Amino acid sequence: MTVVKQANSKRKVLLYPGEDGYFVVEVPSLPGCISQGKTRDEALANIEEAITLYIEVLHDRGESIPDDQVEVVLV
Repeated sequence: MTVVKQANSKRKVLLYPGEDGYFVVEVPSLPGCISQGKTRDEALANIEEAITLYIEVLHDRGESIPDDQVEVVLV
């Protein structure tokens, strides 16, 4: 799990290799907020932009922004 800083807060993200060789990155605290990139750095930069846009849409709709309360547990 990687932490991406966004608008004075940090979001935990899942970063993993996709089937197509790209890196996939998801934000568990923001359902549906997913991006990818050819490199790890590109994927992280892309998800930062996706997080910004996601939060802007929530704000414009007057919806609350979910807290980043993700717990990582190995089983």
